[in-house]
Amino acid sequence: MNVSNGESPHPPYPIVKVKGLTVYQGSYLALRDVSFELLPGTNTAIVGPNGAGKSTLVRAILGLIPRASGQIEIAGRSLERLGSVRHQIGYVPQNFIFDRSFPICVWELVGLGWVKSSERKNFGFSILSSILPNSHKSAAIEKALRRVDAYHLRYQNLGTLSGGQLKRVLLAYCLVMPRRLLILDEAFAGVDIRGEAEFYSLLDELKREQNWTVLQVSHDLDMVNQCCDRVICLNQTIICTGKPEIALASPNLLATYGPTFSRYRHHHI
Repeated sequence: MNVSNGESPHPPYPIVKVKGLTVYQGSYLALRDVSFELLPGTNTAIVGPNGAGKSTLVRAILGLIPRASGQIEIAGRSLERLGSVRHQIGYVPQNFIFDRSFPICVWELVGLGWVKSSERKNFGFSILSSILPNSHKSAAIEKALRRVDAYHLRYQNLGTLSGGQLKRVLLAYCLVMPRRLLILDEAFAGVDIRGEAEFYSLLDELKREQNWTVLQVSHDLDMVNQCCDRVICLNQTIICTGKPEIALASPNLLATYGPTFSRYRHHHI
């Protein structure tokens, strides 16, 4: 006789697995023996002082920088064998550096996030990430821009955008097709408090509606406390990890940031 305890007999498989990750930048030890997992449909924040290795961790997960040791898997595949799974990763960097005189408009940039259906086969994803026909590309671009409140910018040249507008457009680039993993490196820098709150609300919708996994670097501890499921406190190595009410408790913040840490509170609206 089978007795159900209300839990799934097969726990969700981690979207991201990091084990024993160590990264050097020249002779400097940037990350030491970092290990954690991210489950589907979760929003995890990486917090820590400047120079703690937060952006280094993100870049290592994306395969943008080499690692000295350790293993990184995304959707069950090593970084070296991601193949088409790369199309399921969205990334908004801390600084998007480009030639502002380059003649590309918002609509064109967001369209670059669209991958042809022939390149997106056999992902093994849920029905929510079914591939739309290429004829729907324009509709997908419009929907993505409207969702980040940037549709009115669609014909504007990238070089004319403000920092906050550019972040919205980059997020639309990630939204133009289904993803499994969204990585944000200080993505809300340059965005006002109201816009930041709207972004967090959108991330929560994507997490619930499409089972997205979100990994973000953030300095806004109050917003992290309100909106994230888990927190990784990092300072070269993981100091602690857990639910916000645990990870952001004063003793853990003191261990992460040091004795000079002072928590600044936003007044969110």
